[in-house]
Amino acid sequence: MRIALGLVLTIVSACALDLGYLLQHDVAARLPPLLLRRPIASVRSLLAEPRWLIGSGIQVGGFGLYVVALALAPLSLVQATAAGGIGILAIMVSRITRVALTRLEKVGAAVSVLGLGLLGVSLLSAHGEGSGATAVWVAIWLAASAAGAILCIRLLARPIGRAPALGIASGILFAAGDVATKMAVSGGLENVAFLVCLIVFYGAGTAVLQGAFQRGGALTTAGLSTLLTNALPIAAGIALFHEPLPSGWIGAVRVAAFAAVVAGAVLLAARNKETESRQHGKDLTRFKPIAS
Repeated sequence: MRIALGLVLTIVSACALDLGYLLQHDVAARLPPLLLRRPIASVRSLLAEPRWLIGSGIQVGGFGLYVVALALAPLSLVQATAAGGIGILAIMVSRITRVALTRLEKVGAAVSVLGLGLLGVSLLSAHGEGSGATAVWVAIWLAASAAGAILCIRLLARPIGRAPALGIASGILFAAGDVATKMAVSGGLENVAFLVCLIVFYGAGTAVLQGAFQRGGALTTAGLSTLLTNALPIAAGIALFHEPLPSGWIGAVRVAAFAAVVAGAVLLAARNKETESRQHGKDLTRFKPIAS
């Protein structure tokens, strides 16, 4: 019952986070360039936008629900449930911008929903909480995540584009924040230090994602970010927190659920360039230009 409640809260949290992404994207896409070397000016330009503040407030509420969900359910299950959120994001983008989903995106949304259904079936068996993670291994994971995000920004911008590279990097940073959050809510004074880690990683992920929003459409940037944000903590839940899989056919269904939600996210993130361009242009036409 505890785990089921945690997963319901996760779905509500995913909806809130995705809505916040859309509102933030609409604002960031029309602002002057946000520069990391001018953080104060960039933050001021965002804070001056009521729509961006509303999106951020919705995300804060969604994150609060996510923290409660992590306290109730294992990390791998929470993240697998949240992975279905990219399907919700795709539908939101289609409805708000009135740009129809491509056939590939419809398949991705369907696969994500299928994964959530399989995940629900796998809950018919008891799920172990795992033996917990050691602070040392979590610290190594977080350090590797920071290095990976930096490498993505530096090495992937040219071959795949600046917006997708920043989207991937933000997803890695958010995933590290999720791992730190799970560690922080696990109890014990030694885990209090991970509160600082989650603030740093979520803050860095948010900053990088705003830069991605300025250079690409919502589904490419937030889609890739959501993909990494969900896939990496699923692996961390199994590798770091030693969360066990059920035995027998229930275990096979759980693995299939993990694979389906990640595959659905991949299909939705593989946005057709022409469709993405049309959607991004339509996003921008909904707003008046900034006065000089």
